[in-house]
Amino acid sequence: MGLGRGPLSIMDQLVEKGVVGDSFSLCYGGMAIGGGAMVLGELSPPPDMVFSPSNPARSQYYNIELTEIHVSGKPLRIKPEVFDSKHGTVLDSGTTYAYLPDEAFSAFKDAIVSSLELKQVPGPDPHFNDICFSGAGSEVTELSKVFPEVDMVFGNGQKLPLSPENYLFRHSKIHDAYCLGVFPGGRDLTTLLGGIVVRNTLVTYDRQKERIGFWKTNCSELWERLQIHEVSAPAPSTSHNGETTTEISPAPSPNALQNYILSGQFEVGLITFDMSLSVKYPDLKPRISELAELIAHELEIDANQVHLMNFTSIDDGTLIRCVILPSGSDFISNPTAEGIISRLTEHRVQLPENFGNYKLIEWNVEPPSRRSMWHRHLLGVLLGIVMLAFSTLAVWYFWIWKYGECGVYRHVDAATPEQELTPL
Repeated sequence: MGLGRGPLSIMDQLVEKGVVGDSFSLCYGGMAIGGGAMVLGELSPPPDMVFSPSNPARSQYYNIELTEIHVSGKPLRIKPEVFDSKHGTVLDSGTTYAYLPDEAFSAFKDAIVSSLELKQVPGPDPHFNDICFSGAGSEVTELSKVFPEVDMVFGNGQKLPLSPENYLFRHSKIHDAYCLGVFPGGRDLTTLLGGIVVRNTLVTYDRQKERIGFWKTNCSELWERLQIHEVSAPAPSTSHNGETTTEISPAPSPNALQNYILSGQFEVGLITFDMSLSVKYPDLKPRISELAELIAHELEIDANQVHLMNFTSIDDGTLIRCVILPSGSDFISNPTAEGIISRLTEHRVQLPENFGNYKLIEWNVEPPSRRSMWHRHLLGVLLGIVMLAFSTLAVWYFWIWKYGECGVYRHVDAATPEQELTPL
């Protein structure tokens, strides 16, 4: 969108026109609970929101003053200067994971590993040395009983607590395993904090006061928790190729959407989702049919309902769009749609190791296309007309053949058999 700084930024343009105050907020869903929100403009901060100074002169990125990291309440033996190298500590909503300078990463990894009694297992992708642990259970809400709490301490002394979902990601091949979502930065000395660090956290980019605020919350219930009852998102209608599609709004969590579908208020015409695979497209191309069958098997639907398209090569693999179509009707039944969405959002789709590691990027549902239904009915009408015309022509031809040219009736004895069978 362009939420950074500069003349092309949406925020800068809105602020210059006096439309909003110089602040915006993002709230990302968590590992188990989805949902999210974006607020363009000022938002009254909750009383317990913690802030870090953010100096725009430090770099063009949104930075914070990170000075310490605590694991299980104990500070890591890292000098504050480590977090201030190069661009400092950058908060980047467009990056998935977190990257620490090597010195900080080693201390963080050792502290996490030494606090656990879980079995260490290989990562989901053999090409990467992920640090993973099994035996933690499948309930995200129970992870804090196994994994330690982590605190980030800012230059002003305020702390942001991180729950396990803020530094772990699910192992895609082992049901009860999780992996560190924090990696060494290598040659890049910048501390980069991606979206994983702010799962279920309201982040306010207060550009006017040069600070960034953090508030741990359930992002799918943000409006209720902030007690902003007068704000409601409309259900926008978008036109594409002459068709009008009404989006489900406000953007619900997976659980809310499933309940919405099951209530019968919304018919699902198709389901689309984007996924990335850590396999290069040339290696994936001859196995596209196999991949479609595997996805169908995991979603418990027919293989002919799964269509893979829009293959895009990315740095570490391939980005794919998958379309789930109805089977034999105009829409996907509500229980089937709910099952598909559950398996996708709960990461229950398991692919063989030779397809590498996969990640669900985003998903969407659309109602049945009215125009496609009209086309199918029109096709039936046209087919009926053609069949009627063909039948009429066949009767007419039979009449001419039997009763003679121009339809003149002749008695049986009026001509020889040879004359009766003379071609028209």
